[in-house]
Amino acid sequence: MGHKEKSKERKEKRLHEISLLRTIPYSEHQRWWSKETIAVVTGGNRGIGFEISRQLLDHGVTVVLTSRDASVGIESMKVLQEGGLDHVDCHQLDVLDSSSINEFAEWLKEKYGGLDILVNNAGVNFNHGSDNSVENAKKVIDTNYYGTKSMIEAMIPLMKASSAGGRIVNVSSRLGRLNGKRNRIENEELREKLSNVETLTEELIDETLTKFLQQVEEGTWAQGGWPQTFTDYSVSKLAVNAYTRLMAKKLSERPEGQKIYINCYCPGWVKTALTGYAGSVTVEQGADTGVWLSLLPEIAITGKFFAERREINF
Repeated sequence: MGHKEKSKERKEKRLHEISLLRTIPYSEHQRWWSKETIAVVTGGNRGIGFEISRQLLDHGVTVVLTSRDASVGIESMKVLQEGGLDHVDCHQLDVLDSSSINEFAEWLKEKYGGLDILVNNAGVNFNHGSDNSVENAKKVIDTNYYGTKSMIEAMIPLMKASSAGGRIVNVSSRLGRLNGKRNRIENEELREKLSNVETLTEELIDETLTKFLQQVEEGTWAQGGWPQTFTDYSVSKLAVNAYTRLMAKKLSERPEGQKIYINCYCPGWVKTALTGYAGSVTVEQGADTGVWLSLLPEIAITGKFFAERREINF
């Protein structure tokens, strides 16, 4: 059996283990949440976001799903309600529009007094199969990275104080790994700078993205040493991963009772619109680690990257 087959077999075995783990209910002492716990899931109207919303509702959390198109969000909410999951709400949100974020934040504060869990799921990808166009690179970077960053900045002041701590989960991708065997940025010095959380800054992340977009505009990006597969998407997720680690360090300084834990995870190549339905992972499997991270019992895990409920390297 070749390396590829062995890897596939290991992954299938792990996904089977997780499907069994999902059938084990959380015990009373593990359940730090209740119906009063508010989870916000961006892009919760379809795909992984919809399934994360469904699973969180199933566990008894109140979910606010957001959608760029308000009417689509309402339809998704109705589907969940018809399935017997009634503690769900929805609101229009465009993560690229600061006034939309502000309006959502005001509504959330007024109606629910804030939130306990934020799942940054809203994201875009314009490449499928062997495509690697950077025609939409700016939109991909703006949505996947700057949209996620804007939501975190807007939601942190609304995170409710609790002994369990607030939770932020960023849906990311292994394609954005700094030190993966394949698809990493070739510039070793930049990789080291982005890897070192002690010297990592927001400015460095922004500079890296600006440089990439500048090369896209100049038509020189292919020689820039960027990831070779789904380049714009990979770069955007690399930035999300770096920002997750940076924010974990900043948020760790918060006092007890006001802690916020932030992690990111790779759902795998899921059969959704984002992959052109060409994925190998079901939407239930893809959502699982995001839900698991959202509900982790009172253990201070932060600034980590996960896949299939296991920590992986950045």
